[in-house]
Amino acid sequence: MTTLGDVNVEISTPGTELVQRLSATPRGARLARQLTAGTLATWGYPYGGDPNHSAQLLVAELAANAVTHGRVPGRDFELRLALLREKDTLRIEVSDPRGDRGLRFLDGRLEDEGGRGLVVVQVLASLWGVSERDVGKTVWAELRLSPPRRPGTPRPCPRTPWPAG
Repeated sequence: MTTLGDVNVEISTPGTELVQRLSATPRGARLARQLTAGTLATWGYPYGGDPNHSAQLLVAELAANAVTHGRVPGRDFELRLALLREKDTLRIEVSDPRGDRGLRFLDGRLEDEGGRGLVVVQVLASLWGVSERDVGKTVWAELRLSPPRRPGTPRPCPRTPWPAG
């Protein structure tokens, strides 16, 4: 039997996975990025840190692609974040209902406004790919994380050399 104490432990203990369906709109893509920032901060990767920022960029690109190219009217897209502590990795999955449209790299010219999203994913992710689903596809990326910083631990400035020793 579950007691009130068990429920409080479940509520106060941050998990290692987030799954959320969001509307396939620009607002939904923006919410995906905000959810990512908040979730990683809860997991010990602060808002201003490199892992949090990189995860936000990856989610922003994948969610924007799902909303722009994978949208089916009336259907949502799904964001899944999984913290794989044993691999020191964050797995990001964005699923959309359009399995008939594969991913493609555009050879964007300097004056083009788009076509570089997957290049950003390729640069930031340690590994990424596409998985087919019964309905639609999932584009996933894995981001290597450094161990979470404890509050109050100073972060070395990139312009300041690390002390020898």
